Amino acid sequence: MQAISKIIKIDGIGQILFERSHRAKSINISVKPFRGVRVAVPYGISFDKAVRFAHSKKNWIRKHLDKMKAIEKEHENFSKNSTEIDRAEARKQLVGRLNELSEQHGFRYNKVFMRNQRTRWGSCSTKNNINLNIKLIRLPDDMIDYVLLHELVHTRIKNHTKAFWTELDRLVGDAKAKNIKLKEYKIF
Repeated sequence: MQAISKIIKIDGIGQILFERSHRAKSINISVKPFRGVRVAVPYGISFDKAVRFAHSKKNWIRKHLDKMKAIEKEHENFSKNSTEIDRAEARKQLVGRLNELSEQHGFRYNKVFMRNQRTRWGSCSTKNNINLNIKLIRLPDDMIDYVLLHELVHTRIKNHTKAFWTELDRLVGDAKAKNIKLKEYKIF
């Protein structure tokens, strides 16, 4: 029986998780904050070959590890310096604004869930349930409105096709520029 995963130490990098993946078509390396380095190994390719591949990409991995460590340090500093979010107050403000925008623009959604997420500001399910990151409350008002309208548009258009961006542009003006601006804000 083949191993599903292995942790292997590579000099100059540290520990790397090598993990079998049904989805991977080729050996794939990812470096993520708080998760470290992961190598997705497709079935049919040996772990030895994946380790050799990782060795050949040491410079790339080191460069991305440096970026990852900077993000982790920024998160640590942010966490030390930030005040706790009052969940009830954040929910009241965010859901209140969501209701204002949905009424103003004729959107309908089902339920709202508040989450404390690391990677997303919001999402919309196929049942039109909207998930909002509690940390949205820390963003400037124009960015909050952008995220809320982005999710409301998903109640009608479930993907990021041209029709989606056209509708969002109509509501916020230059939606792609706002999307890029949003990426400047760290979620943590």
